Amino acid sequence: MESAEGSSETSFELLDDDQAPLHHPSHSPTYTPGSGSTYAHDWSPSGTGGELRIRGRHFVDAFGRVCNLRGVNVAGGSKIPVNHKHETFPHDHHAVTFVGRPFPLEDAPQHFARLRRWGLSLIRFVITWEAVEHAGPGIYDMEYLAYVKSLLSLLPQFGLVAFIDIHQDVWSRYSGGSGAPAWTLESIGFDLHALEESGAAWLLGVKGGGHVEAERGIWPCGYQKLAAATMATCFWAGDTFAPKLRIPMSDGQTKPVQQFLQDAFLDMYTAVVRALGDIEGVLGFEIMNEPHRGYIDLPSLYQFDYNTDLHLSYVPSAFQSFMLGAGYPTLVSNWTRSFPEPTRMTSHSVLNAASRKVWRADGPTEGRCVWELHGVWGWDKVRNEGVVLRENYFVKDPMTGRKVNWYTDFYYPFLKRWAQRIRDVAPKDKMLFVEPIPNEFCPPSWTKENQVPNMVFAPHWYDLYTLFSKKFGDFTVNVQGLSRGLFPLQAFYWGQLGVRENYSRQIHNIIDSAHKVLGEVPVLIGECGIPMDMNEKEAFETENWKWQYRKMDALMVALERSFANFALWNYNPSNNDAEGDDWNGENFSWFSSRRALPPSLLDLHQTSFTLDNGGRILSAIVRPYPAKTAGIPLRFSYEMNTGQFTFEWKPSDTITLEEQGQTNVISVARETEIFVPSLLTHGRKLKIEGLEPDDTFTHDESRQTLFIVHGTSAPSKMRKVTVFVWPPLRPTFQLNTFWGDFGELIISGLVVFIGTFILVKLKFFM
Repeated sequence: MESAEGSSETSFELLDDDQAPLHHPSHSPTYTPGSGSTYAHDWSPSGTGGELRIRGRHFVDAFGRVCNLRGVNVAGGSKIPVNHKHETFPHDHHAVTFVGRPFPLEDAPQHFARLRRWGLSLIRFVITWEAVEHAGPGIYDMEYLAYVKSLLSLLPQFGLVAFIDIHQDVWSRYSGGSGAPAWTLESIGFDLHALEESGAAWLLGVKGGGHVEAERGIWPCGYQKLAAATMATCFWAGDTFAPKLRIPMSDGQTKPVQQFLQDAFLDMYTAVVRALGDIEGVLGFEIMNEPHRGYIDLPSLYQFDYNTDLHLSYVPSAFQSFMLGAGYPTLVSNWTRSFPEPTRMTSHSVLNAASRKVWRADGPTEGRCVWELHGVWGWDKVRNEGVVLRENYFVKDPMTGRKVNWYTDFYYPFLKRWAQRIRDVAPKDKMLFVEPIPNEFCPPSWTKENQVPNMVFAPHWYDLYTLFSKKFGDFTVNVQGLSRGLFPLQAFYWGQLGVRENYSRQIHNIIDSAHKVLGEVPVLIGECGIPMDMNEKEAFETENWKWQYRKMDALMVALERSFANFALWNYNPSNNDAEGDDWNGENFSWFSSRRALPPSLLDLHQTSFTLDNGGRILSAIVRPYPAKTAGIPLRFSYEMNTGQFTFEWKPSDTITLEEQGQTNVISVARETEIFVPSLLTHGRKLKIEGLEPDDTFTHDESRQTLFIVHGTSAPSKMRKVTVFVWPPLRPTFQLNTFWGDFGELIISGLVVFIGTFILVKLKFFM
């Protein structure tokens, strides 16, 4: 039955931790659905009864309801300082400032209100090491940390929560990505001004490039280049592979490079946690964005693994990088895009023709390549050529000969050090977000003994085929499958139903493989998104975003089929059509302040359409979803072309929580809360089918929430509801398939062929 719409001003009472477990008012037989004052996508204490916590593979609120977290990364613009200048980079790196990233403090209410309206209540908040410690080792930018604290302290007012992502790509801006401050590279002897010319890094993308065809998508190759690969190797395994490299300290002593870099990182992280760890809206902390092993586990200095390391443009091998950095001109292979494999080698060219050395004479290696210093390679003066001396150097411990593994020998031990630092200064209930190397499944070694407390597994997923080509149409490819030996014809898909199946299979593989290894640990896709400038940026000229709609819809369908928690990449107010996110040619933000209304014209209520200006493809992103389920969610599906969704769940009476050595039994609320955007329902009537006779519901458009209270006559019976709007939506695109597009043509061709064959046979052979 349907109850009256609207809501009272009743709020849920919050109890202290030492009081009895909470009981949701929906247990009362006289309770009316939606009687509280909160809403489905409200993750503040008033909306959750206290706080979100982990139970097995789920996030749950204080009322025992399973919570589906949807949100965004904020923001891509936070990778670069507000005073960055392309033309002078990398000068004045000590004087940069990130105060105002991702947006000025005074603008925060409009952005947080916008995310609340769109039901994207989880923020993966991007901070870089450089933003905190750019001035030098141990010198923290307290003005920046105070700005971030003020910003994040506003989250509960808008029902939002965040976790802190210490972001890096390719180690640092100064090696072609983002993350670490410049002094980390200088500390081991790199000359910042020689990195590009020597081939040790590709920097065009952080100097405003990456938009033209010749530069597009090259930046990830920086992971294999000398600067980033050497820094990562020294950070994770300097004690093993670079024991001779010691960093001079201010007291006249020296420190092993691994200890120096890891201690600096952990000290910086501790400063961040001290500043932000007690903020109500901060769920937890992520160790590092997309960690990379550097040279560790590299079987041969002569080549990289094509299946895991992008080969595009000039890709020197590790040995070639050593020679280039030492100032020797070297012949290097050039790779171009291809099909069905992403790239292929097409030519060779000599790089560093000017013989520029990347190693400073006043550095700790005294101008020598650190890997030459360790006997990995050398220069034969008689033959005037480089010589590999230890081809498998990074596969085994040089001292013992024991085979190493990046995860077990280096990553997991550091994870535990990091986790202990966090727990020493932050509340014990903070969640710890971790992820594997990009494009890898959860490794089998990530068993219980290698997991950290309150752990959330946060891998990333992108359609690598589209990232490579910056094109999207009816034909799509499962690159994940191809790289793991899938027969090519099984990796090809056609049409909108095909791409939905393609993406669904890939995301399911990531989540399923994680649970098989980790057990009952929550999985949250920390990054996923689509390039808005694909198909040669034609949508920016025509304002026809049909392919962006279709691609984003396929991604969202895939996430919904796996009931995934996720954070889209990315919400970047500083995005614009010409420069995109202004970092390595990327353009992933589907919002731009330049397209939005001025603040003076905005209404911050969550049903205000004024907040939608500046957004693109919103109907593909802003979708209904079961935010708080009174039981276990089983299946959810939504069709954006009709506005209809179906949700199945199995109600639960109680759940058991293990927290800090104590077992608590929680009585689960009977009220399920589903986010239903006013973008979908405004001017339409919402209809619901499939409820049991004593189930009750109400839809409150002002709170964008459908409240369902399951009855007591069959409390454990599985529920399946179908919800649709009337009048129906106008379809955004056609749900096409291969047979739908070509079936008639194929059948006609077969008929003609068979008919011709029969005629020929009758005429000449009968």
